Amino acid sequence: MRLIILLLSHVLIGIMGFAIGIYSLPILTAPASPALTQLEKASANQRYQAEFTNNLAGSDVLHWGNGQVTVGPDFITLTGELSPGPDFKLYLSPEFVETEAQFKALKSTMVRVGDVHTFTHFIVPVDSKINIDEYTTVVVWCESFEQFITAAKYQ
Repeated sequence: MRLIILLLSHVLIGIMGFAIGIYSLPILTAPASPALTQLEKASANQRYQAEFTNNLAGSDVLHWGNGQVTVGPDFITLTGELSPGPDFKLYLSPEFVETEAQFKALKSTMVRVGDVHTFTHFIVPVDSKINIDEYTTVVVWCESFEQFITAAKYQ
């Protein structure tokens, strides 16, 4: 019995250590967030504004975003915060989504804008081939774990 308890405690500690590593690695390896002056410059040609909120149906204590989002033909910016995590991607969707299931159902109609590497503020360049007017919603998605993070409807 003592051996089983000892084995289980070691396995549990190993699992906790792995989970803490998965959570903290993106924080430790994230580049510096853009300065507010960079955000202002990147959002100078904005066409739309929206708000990430952390009270969406698919968001939770580990997967959320809040702050001001600007969408323009050259850049999409966030002045705010995202929960830390690996492999975040920024998508534009033709419909508002707020859950993992909705995202997966509409993913084929979305366009991937780029990677999100920072968790406090971001600037993501928009490819000239993407027409932001054809979409209504900005979505942050964790590609590795297929996890919905947040979304904001801009039109």
